[in-house]
Amino acid sequence: MIRSSLLTSTSVLILAAGLSPQTNILAEGGSFRGPKGDGIVAAPSSVKSWKSAEFKKAWKAETNLGFSSFAVADGKAFTLVVGEADGNTGEMLVCLDAKSGAKLWSKMVTIVPKYGSEGRDGNSGAPDNSGGDGPRSTPVVNDGKVYVIDTNLGVHCHNAADGKEIWMRDVMKQHAGVLIKWFNASSPVIEGDVLMLCGGGAGQALLGLNKNSGEVIWKGEDDAMTHATPVVATIHGVRQCIFFTQKGLVAVQPADGKVLWRQDYKFAVSTAASPVVWEDIVYCSAGYGVGAGAYKIAKQDDAFTSTEIWRKEGNDLANHWSTPAVIDGYLYGMFSFKSYGSGPLACVDIRTGEMKWSQPGFGPGQMIIAGDTIIATSDKGEIVAAVAKPDIYTELKREDVLDGKVWSYPVLADGRIFARSTKEGVCLEIK
Repeated sequence: MIRSSLLTSTSVLILAAGLSPQTNILAEGGSFRGPKGDGIVAAPSSVKSWKSAEFKKAWKAETNLGFSSFAVADGKAFTLVVGEADGNTGEMLVCLDAKSGAKLWSKMVTIVPKYGSEGRDGNSGAPDNSGGDGPRSTPVVNDGKVYVIDTNLGVHCHNAADGKEIWMRDVMKQHAGVLIKWFNASSPVIEGDVLMLCGGGAGQALLGLNKNSGEVIWKGEDDAMTHATPVVATIHGVRQCIFFTQKGLVAVQPADGKVLWRQDYKFAVSTAASPVVWEDIVYCSAGYGVGAGAYKIAKQDDAFTSTEIWRKEGNDLANHWSTPAVIDGYLYGMFSFKSYGSGPLACVDIRTGEMKWSQPGFGPGQMIIAGDTIIATSDKGEIVAAVAKPDIYTELKREDVLDGKVWSYPVLADGRIFARSTKEGVCLEIK
C-alpha cells in the first residue's frame, strides 16, 4: 500500500479517536444512506404516530433517468440526472432548493455520447423493469462541498453553493482504471479528510484522496471494482472502511489504507449492495445466485481475523442492489432478485440467516430506518412506513407518490422525505 504525507495531523487525531468528522450533517441527509452510511437516521421529533401522519407534497421536480438518490444538506437537494449542455448529453449534477424544488444550478460532470449503447445495457430501460439508463451513483455533501463519482470513474468536487468545480480526478486516465458492465454505481465515502473509492488498476485499485485537493493520500491492492459503495464502521474500537470487491470483503484503515482483514466471497456478474455491520458481524449479499453470508470479525493484539458464521447461496437471501439496515441484530431490507414489483421487504436475523417475516409487493425498492420505523420505497413509487420489529410485519402507512421506476433511496431530512424516480423527484412534508 503506497501512502502520502498529505494526511494532516488533525485528520490522524480525529481518526485515531474513532470520531466521525461528518457529525456536522447528522441532522440532514448529505451522506449516502444517512449520516453514518448505514441506513439509520433520526426519527423526526414532530412525528408522534406514522400511522396518522400526513404526507403533504411540498414540491415535485423532473429528474430525468438514472437511479441516483438525493443528498440533502444546507437547504439544498442534490442528485445526478441525464441532461444536455452545449449540445452534449451526459451526467449532470443538479442542485435544487430543498424547500421549493427550484433549480439553483446544474453542472455537466461527464459526457456520455450514446446512452443505451453496448456495455451500458440500455435494455434495462424497458418499462417493465427499470425506466432508463443513467447515473447510478449518489452525490455526497461534506463541509460545504458536493462530491460525485461519475459513470466513467471521474471524481468531482464542487462548491455546494454555486456549483463551481474545485477539483477533478480521472481514475481511468490517472490510475489505470478498469470499468465494469453498467459502469460505476458506487458513491463517494468520506472519513475525515479522506475520500475513498475502488476502481483503479493493479497496485492502485483502492484509493484514498484528499477531499480538499483531490491529491492521492494512499493507494494499493489489486481488487477489481464492483457496484457496491464501501462502508465505514468501528469494529473492536478500530475505525475501518470495508470494500466489497470482486475478491470479497477487504477492510482498510481510512487514514493510510493499511489492510486490516480480508474475507473471500464469490462474485458473479454484479455485486451492488454494500456490506452491513452489526457489532463484530459483517453481512454481505449479492444476486445472480451468489446469496448471503455473515462473518465474525475477531481481534487479537493488532491482528484481525474473519470467520464465517453462516452462508446461504442462491437468491432466497439475495440483496440485488438494495442494502439492508440492521437494528438489534435484525436486518430489514429488500430480499429478492429481479422480482420487479413483487419482491418482498423482509426481516432476517443477522446472526443466523433465519428469515423472520417477508412481505411481498416492493420489488427492488429501497429503505432506511428512522427510530423504530422502516421508511421504504416500492419500485413502483410508493412510500411505505412499517414497524421495525422481528415478530411480525406491521404496516403503518402506504402512499403512492411517484411516477416512474424507483430504485433510489428515500432521504429523511429536516422533517421531510425526499425521494425520486427515473422521471421525477418529490419532497413530502410530514404532518
